[in-house]
Amino acid sequence: MRSFDNPFKRALAESRRQAGLWMTTGSPGITELAAGAGFAWMLIDMEHSPNDLIQVVDHLRAAEGGTAEPVVRVPWNEPVMVKRLLDQGARSLMFPFVQSAEEARRAVAATRYPPHGIRGFAGTSRATGYGLRPDYHARSGDEVCVIVQVETREALEAAGEIAAVEGVDGVFIGPNDLAASMGHLGEPGAAPVREAIAAALPRIRQAGKAAGLLNFSEAGAKADFEAGFGFVAVAGDAFLLARETQRVAKLFGA
Repeated sequence: MRSFDNPFKRALAESRRQAGLWMTTGSPGITELAAGAGFAWMLIDMEHSPNDLIQVVDHLRAAEGGTAEPVVRVPWNEPVMVKRLLDQGARSLMFPFVQSAEEARRAVAATRYPPHGIRGFAGTSRATGYGLRPDYHARSGDEVCVIVQVETREALEAAGEIAAVEGVDGVFIGPNDLAASMGHLGEPGAAPVREAIAAALPRIRQAGKAAGLLNFSEAGAKADFEAGFGFVAVAGDAFLLARETQRVAKLFGA
């Protein structure tokens, strides 16, 4: 039966670098393959991918035994899907488009039982080992990891207050939506975007929380780690598959 210890959550608190893989193809087979590749975490996406709840359960099963903690990005910051995901065994969640400390508090509340939150009680869910983990409800807060995404200039300016919210384990800067909100659609590497990201990083770290980012450039991801980001998505399943299949096809003149 799975331990209450969440190594990804602990690593964020201890400021250890965590390289991750962004998963959007919706294939549990690829999840199974990638889970044991050596990454610390993997993002199972529900916002911009075809995954629904039952598919996420398949991804969670596929990831068991691997090194990568499955971090499920919920479609939106609302409690119903959060409750269902937690009941099915997800323990690390990413909340998109969090704009304020109040929205961050709502995200945390959705992951906690009363009196600390609003999560509903289920006694025989997959998370409880179908009722065989009687201490789950008392100890679930020890393993649930909450990541909130800041994706606009306004959110980045409030990043310090958002990071300071109790129960938030990390703040992930979404470079693509940030770029779009700043008038640089499709240009996350534009100088004004990178400057805004650099300015937000110390606000997050001064609040004592880990800062995350996505950067599929090998050199760029290494530079982000060196700058102080604690967890970075350094590649993605669709990204790698698309480029490697094209490379092999060209190699043989296809």
